[in-house]
Amino acid sequence: MRHTFTRAALACAVLALPALVLTQSAPADGVSARAKQIHDRAIVIDSHDDTTQRMLFDKTFDITTRHQNGNIDVPRMREGGLDGLFFSIWVPSDITGAPAVKRAMDLIDAVHKATKAHPNDLMLATTAADVRRAVADHKIAALMGMEGGHMINDDLAQLRKYAGLGVRYLTLTHFGNNNWADSSTDKPAHNGLTPFGKDVVRELNKLGVMVDISHVSDKTFYDALAVTSAPVIASHSSCRAIANHPRNMTDDMIRALAKNGGVMMINYHAAFLSEEFRVASEKKSGNVVASMAAMSKKCGGNEACTTMESERIDHEAMAKGELPKVGWEKIIEHIDHAVKVAGADHVGLGSDFDGATMPIGLEDASKLPKITDALLKKGYSEQDITKILGGNILRVMEQVERVARGT
Repeated sequence: MRHTFTRAALACAVLALPALVLTQSAPADGVSARAKQIHDRAIVIDSHDDTTQRMLFDKTFDITTRHQNGNIDVPRMREGGLDGLFFSIWVPSDITGAPAVKRAMDLIDAVHKATKAHPNDLMLATTAADVRRAVADHKIAALMGMEGGHMINDDLAQLRKYAGLGVRYLTLTHFGNNNWADSSTDKPAHNGLTPFGKDVVRELNKLGVMVDISHVSDKTFYDALAVTSAPVIASHSSCRAIANHPRNMTDDMIRALAKNGGVMMINYHAAFLSEEFRVASEKKSGNVVASMAAMSKKCGGNEACTTMESERIDHEAMAKGELPKVGWEKIIEHIDHAVKVAGADHVGLGSDFDGATMPIGLEDASKLPKITDALLKKGYSEQDITKILGGNILRVMEQVERVARGT
């Protein structure tokens, strides 16, 4: 179990170990002792997770119990050293108006209830300081990000309500356009952001809520950068140079995000990691948006249900050779590419756990130390690894908070 000792005590223990121990061969899980020590000292944060759907729709789901399905629960988060998680407040793009607001509020309430029901494991966090406090208290910081601007119902007052309840980023669109912004997976309707859309970005800056450009069209991305006075994030996007999906970011976009001071959080979804898988799966399943809508309808709008079923089918297809196999090492390839383009200060982790098909070898949160081990083997410094694991998103949170305070 992680964090049994204080970090200070652990650091002292590490310094007391002979150098031979730190350089011994990796244990059975493939993660070296040195990598585990770095991973444990870091604050590890994942900026996008869809377990909130299970928390709301599956009344038997207990996040503190180990599950055989899905990617997230407290035991596996503890094993993987995951210190902070942004629970996604997600409503399908085709649910709009009052019903979208109602479901968003229910999802927010599910996160609040979980933290109140399990105070020894979870702590609601709304600031970078809260995250650090949770880690010091050996708790997992539960944060919230809203995935889809349609949930504000074209109302800045509603946006302020969400912020007051603890939402700390807004993904401007989801898979479909909304009334004020174009999505990357829909036909352009607004040429990026409308005037109201630009007001949304300004309001987010005032509220200390991060602007999230995952899911938006390229033009919406550049419009948001032109308007914002604070760094922005891509909460769960990967590199288009490796996998040519419109949800991924081009190198020019990655450089622009870095210039803004923002951070790109790498998505683990197989179709965003592997071009071969993306092409094969799209040929197999047809139109991506239509397929998502059909699965969502079958599962009653429960994305976790949709994902667990589609992930099972995808993994079976990989095992049978019907789809190309995607290994967890592709995550490292995307991290490394983004670092080479933008620098280690602008890359992080945004898994899309419980919302996507995970690659083979990183099926759940318990496997996260493998990322640290792989980066260490590639020659990354402990300082840069620590930034990628969570330091960068904490830095952006702090900068966004300062902009809101006017300091």
